Amino acid sequence: MQDEDFSQPFFNTLPPAVVALALSMFAVEIFFWLGEAGIIGGDEAIGWRTLAIRELGFFPPLIPWMIETGNWAPEHLLRFVSYLFLHWGFTSAIFSIVILLAMGKLVGEVFGNLAVLILFFACGFFGALIFAGLAGSERPLVGAFPSVYGLIGAYTFLLWVRFGHMGQNQYQAFTLIGFLMGIQLFFAIFFQVGSDWIADIAGFTLGFFIAPFLVKGALRQMLNRLRQR
Repeated sequence: MQDEDFSQPFFNTLPPAVVALALSMFAVEIFFWLGEAGIIGGDEAIGWRTLAIRELGFFPPLIPWMIETGNWAPEHLLRFVSYLFLHWGFTSAIFSIVILLAMGKLVGEVFGNLAVLILFFACGFFGALIFAGLAGSERPLVGAFPSVYGLIGAYTFLLWVRFGHMGQNQYQAFTLIGFLMGIQLFFAIFFQVGSDWIADIAGFTLGFFIAPFLVKGALRQMLNRLRQR
């Protein structure tokens, strides 16, 4: 048996797209942390996070306003994806980055770098869109969870196909998302954390359903299985 090379740097084993996304989020959070700690920016730096959320976060009333005014300026459309790189705090950002690295590695090795970027931004955009339509809140949406859940959705699709080939119960593939949503439901009931879970579920759903189009030959195999049934 060949020994594994444990001397290989961790980031070298990750798809470059995943590393780029994670480093971007980490750099933003470090920038805010340095400002809040008073290391850079002086007294004004304490409010950098709040200012960034106001300028780059996604606000649900934005969509009806854009439709009503016909103002589709790039700075408004940018909010549909820029909110993914902002978080309410350091802990939330680190948690997002850790899951991104884990899911990004699993998904990226099968789908490739371009597909990871498509999943990340498409699921983030879709999550914001559904959040605006269903949340009924003016609270801004920030954080990478809709995109991270999109990657979880793509990974769930891979498990779905795998369990199908093995003749096992394919609904086992939804164990991870069920566990995560159970945790979110718990916090939503007892701590009133808001309606961000709507964007997360939307991201997961889109990730699961577009995954077949991002894996070469996966859609054809799925259609063949459906015909056999």
